[in-house]
Amino acid sequence: MRVALFLTCVNDALYPDTGRAVVTVLERLGVEVDFPTGQTCCGQPQYNTGYRRETEPLVRRMAEVFADYDHVVTPSGSCAAMVRDNYPRIGARTRAEGRGTALERAAGALVPKVHELTEFLVDVLGVTDVGASFPHTVTYHPSCHGLRMLGLGDRPRRLLQAVRGLNLVELPGAEECCGFGGTFAVKNAAVSTAMGQDKVRNARSTGAEVLCGADNSCLMHLGGLLHRQDEPLRALHIAEILAATEDLPDGPPTRPTNGPTDGPTESLVVSA
Repeated sequence: MRVALFLTCVNDALYPDTGRAVVTVLERLGVEVDFPTGQTCCGQPQYNTGYRRETEPLVRRMAEVFADYDHVVTPSGSCAAMVRDNYPRIGARTRAEGRGTALERAAGALVPKVHELTEFLVDVLGVTDVGASFPHTVTYHPSCHGLRMLGLGDRPRRLLQAVRGLNLVELPGAEECCGFGGTFAVKNAAVSTAMGQDKVRNARSTGAEVLCGADNSCLMHLGGLLHRQDEPLRALHIAEILAATEDLPDGPPTRPTNGPTDGPTESLVVSA
């Protein structure tokens, strides 16, 4: 089984530890993971802001880079949903406009290979206990793309419930959007901030130490609000919890919470 890591732009630029955590979890389960260095953006920012034609080269690139793999795993429900939901539309449009069927065929071949991390663990590998230990109280925020477009359901919770020492507490209003939404946060900053503050307030009410999610874009938004409010609550990607195997006496791991204002971190390079 040839498995590739599709890291995504946000993780590569800001949260490389999430990519490393995915590799740690998969290798612990006996999966050999490649990181094709030719991968680029999936095109979601362009597509969502109306640059549909300009997204096509990125679709073509993604299909070429991952063509030889059986499965493509990504720690991002948002980018997985972009491929699964929008690539077929983009391919169909090129055909409808008389520009051939090559892109539609390439996109169609890629779509069934792409899995969000928790989907891959539960549905493809058939595991919920990944051998993790994380003795902290955690609450889980299901991002909109994972919840509504991918239909992740209870997969993330089942994985978290199998982590030794982890106390999972339910997040009030969990299915409400956190207000990030990519360019929505840029174009509607005041509304985005208000929605994020509601999410933070609900997370704080649980008494959790960690606010967990499966999309670092949402966690960047919420982590920034937590940082500015000097909250002890920390945002952390589910992959980093599933990769943890040691007791953490000094508290849960910390990570950048200011997003882009903290500047980029080193890029992830895994054996290709």
